[in-house]
Amino acid sequence: MKTIAEINDKIQQQTAVVWTVEELKAQVAELGVAQVAKTVDVVTTGTFEPAESSGAVLNLGHTDPPIKIRQCWLDGVMAYSGFGAVDLYLGASQMAEMGGAWDTPDPEELREGKGRNVPRERGGGHVIADLIAGKPVKLRAIGQVTDCYPRASVETTITRDTINQFYLFNPRNLYQNFIVGVNGGDRPLYTYLGPLQPRLGNAVYANPGALSPLLNDPDLNLVGIGTRIFLGGGVGYVAWEGTQHFPLQKRLPNHTPIGPAATLALIGDAKQMSDRWVKGCYFRGYGPSLMIGIGVPLPVLNEAVVERCAVQDADLVAPVVDFSIPRRVRPTFGLVSYAQLKSGRITIDGRSVRSAPLSSIFLARQIAQELKQWIEAGEFTLTEPIAPIPGDRTFLAQDRLGSQISLE
Repeated sequence: MKTIAEINDKIQQQTAVVWTVEELKAQVAELGVAQVAKTVDVVTTGTFEPAESSGAVLNLGHTDPPIKIRQCWLDGVMAYSGFGAVDLYLGASQMAEMGGAWDTPDPEELREGKGRNVPRERGGGHVIADLIAGKPVKLRAIGQVTDCYPRASVETTITRDTINQFYLFNPRNLYQNFIVGVNGGDRPLYTYLGPLQPRLGNAVYANPGALSPLLNDPDLNLVGIGTRIFLGGGVGYVAWEGTQHFPLQKRLPNHTPIGPAATLALIGDAKQMSDRWVKGCYFRGYGPSLMIGIGVPLPVLNEAVVERCAVQDADLVAPVVDFSIPRRVRPTFGLVSYAQLKSGRITIDGRSVRSAPLSSIFLARQIAQELKQWIEAGEFTLTEPIAPIPGDRTFLAQDRLGSQISLE
């Protein structure tokens, strides 16, 4: 048995043994669980995938005279302004408005060669990524005039260095598992998994499988509220359970879920992040999102940790869901393993179907490696969770149609 305090002492002395989760899996196959548990102190995991339930909190600082912002656009993307006077929340999937804010440039600017259009294929995720990259972002705001806030409007340009707080607060990241999307219909479908070709023309999955942070800690024994993580190239923390957190999902004997299960809400200082690990993206026919890199360190406290982390892609499954049925509960074609998915082909009803990941396996490996280097250098220590992630949440759906009120 080890403790996190003991592991942190070794990290600070730069004597900790840190392996990526793929290195651990290889060593378990060669040395066995018991020997590996005696050797390694920390295992690093990673993922780089779309996370549309993400966004940024910004505090602009007060203007002179002050303004109480009630409508605001950042490069043509509306931000929520329904709290403090100059506090904003910019959602990653908020779309740029056509004909609003900065979509149509000023004619005088066009004549001077300065004007530019905001493309519709742009949204909050792109603005967040631009701010993280240090790029200027145009802001237009309309205020509610009051005695304390007499200013009615403001137009300016901001960067990450000209505003106060700028941090990501992501209500739902790090799905413990997800689905495989296919299309059994007769026309292309444009989904949050990307284009799905008709008549089972392709299959798309969105989880890195055996690299995935929460599939290597299926019971969330190591990850909890307050866990320090790699978030977008900076340091972040687990803030709470994520929205749609569903730990009661059916599970295999190895404790891993057979479909979408646990999720986490994450927070981190965006001013410390890197545009290498935070990218705006757009799904044709669906909308904008945010690609973000996340790495989670798992302390090796006992042999059980190693046994869970030794899980292979062949031991992990996801449901194949038919998106051609426009219902909340769609029919499935059963379960497939991540080993099958990563082979590039899966079999559905006796038919070979191409499969491809929405997440980047290559970048997930790089994140696990970078986090490993931080820990080995003594630059990143582990935290004790201050509370566990709940394990008893059910999944509620809005199945009831709204009742009509009779005026008779």
